[in-house]
Amino acid sequence: MTKVCVIGAGPSGITALKNLIDQGLDAVSYDFNSQVGGNWVYNEKVGHSSVFETTHIISSKTLSQYEDFTFDDFEKGIPDYPSHDQLKRYFQGYAAHFNLYPHIEFNTLVKSCELDDAKNWVVKTEKDGVEKTEMFTHLVVCNGHHWLPRMPQYPGEFSGKFMHSHDFKKAEPFRDQRILVIGGGNSACDVAVETSRVSTKTSISWRRGYRIVPKFLFGKPSDVVASGLAWLPTGLKFFLSELSVKIFSGSNKNYGLPEPEHSITATHPTINEELLYKVRHGKVFPKPDIDHFEGKNVHFKDGSVEEFDTIIACTGYILEHPFFRKEFLNYSEGDVPLYLKMLHEKYDNLFFVGMFQPLGCIWPGSELQSKIVARAIKGLWKRPENIAELCQREVTHPHLNQIKTPRHTITVDFHLFVKQLKKHLPKNYVSKSAVS
Repeated sequence: MTKVCVIGAGPSGITALKNLIDQGLDAVSYDFNSQVGGNWVYNEKVGHSSVFETTHIISSKTLSQYEDFTFDDFEKGIPDYPSHDQLKRYFQGYAAHFNLYPHIEFNTLVKSCELDDAKNWVVKTEKDGVEKTEMFTHLVVCNGHHWLPRMPQYPGEFSGKFMHSHDFKKAEPFRDQRILVIGGGNSACDVAVETSRVSTKTSISWRRGYRIVPKFLFGKPSDVVASGLAWLPTGLKFFLSELSVKIFSGSNKNYGLPEPEHSITATHPTINEELLYKVRHGKVFPKPDIDHFEGKNVHFKDGSVEEFDTIIACTGYILEHPFFRKEFLNYSEGDVPLYLKMLHEKYDNLFFVGMFQPLGCIWPGSELQSKIVARAIKGLWKRPENIAELCQREVTHPHLNQIKTPRHTITVDFHLFVKQLKKHLPKNYVSKSAVS
C-alpha cells in the first residue's frame, strides 16, 4: 500500500501534501515547528529559522502565489509586497482551505530516513522526547535550504559579538552599537538598513560588487516588468533588465560601492533600493572586503581599520539534509544532479520539492513540482528512461552561468523553470479542488 512521508510544512511542504492528497494518496507531513509557514513564521527565539521583524517578500505577489489558491482567493487587498505576517496567514489559509491540518504532525523532528532491503523508507521521528519509527513507500523532502548558517572565516579573532543573520530578529538589541554587516545579498542589505535606524554607526562590507535592483520600475513591481520580457531570447532579456537597473540606480560608484564585474544573472539579485538611500543619507557606510580581525578592530583590504561592537555575517546557508547519512546523500558543497531539481537518478521513491533558488519566488515552482511528484507516485507520470543523463545535464547545462560558489548550485531562471515543469503536466493540470 502506498504511503508517503513529507518532511516539512512550509510553503513547499504544504503544496506537496495538498497535491498528494488530491491524487487520493495516503500522506503525512512532519514539521519541527508548531504551525504552518516554515521560515515565514516570525519567532524572536534565537536559533529558530525565521524571517525578522520587518521582513517583506522581495518578489511581488503576482509572481509569488499558488495557482490553486491565489492571494485574491485568500484575501482582497494584499499589497504588492506582502509582509511576513500576511504570508504566514496566506500559507495557513491554504492549509485550512484544503484541509491539510489532519495530515500534519507538528513539533516533530525527523531524525533519520533510510531505505530497507525492500526499498521502503524507514523514518524515525521524535516528538516531546518520544521516538517513533514508521515505514513509507515514498519520501518527499521539503525541509528548505535557509536554516543552517554558513559562517565566513577570516584570520585573527574578533572579540566583539560575531553572529549570522540567521539569529538577527529585530534592530532594537543593536541600539547605540557600532555594527558591521558582511555581504551584499538581500539579507545583508535588509540588516544594514534596519540596524542603521538605531545604531551609532552601521557599515557594510562587500568583497565584490552587486547590482541593487529596485522593487518598482515604471510604477510596477520590477519582477512584473521583467516577466513582460520573458518571451525574448535569454541574452536580450537580461541585457534589457540590466539596462533598466542601470538607468534607475546609476553607477555603484555614485554610492561608494564597487561596480559588479559580472552579469546581472551571475549572482542572485539584491532587491533593496533603500540601501542606496541610506548610503547617500550617511546612515550606512560602505567598506571593502575584510583582511583580518584584531580584538574589536577590523582590518579591511584597503588598509583601513575600524572598531565594531557586533559583526553580522549575511553569508548564506548550507544545503543540508541531517536525516540522511552523509555517505548516502550530501549536497552541502558540490553539485546537485537532480532532474527538474527534484528527481534522483537512482532512487525512484525519493523526491525533493522546493530545493531550488529561482530568480524569483520558490513556491509557484514547488506547486508545479508537487503536481508532478503526485502524478508520478500515482502512476500517471513516468520517469524518463535516460534519467541519469538528464540529472547530469542539470549540472553541465544550468539555466544561468553563475559565480562558482556553494550558494549558486541550485539556481534556476523562474520563467524557464516554470515552463519546463508545465511541459510534464496536462494542460488542465490545475486541481479540481482549486478555488474557482
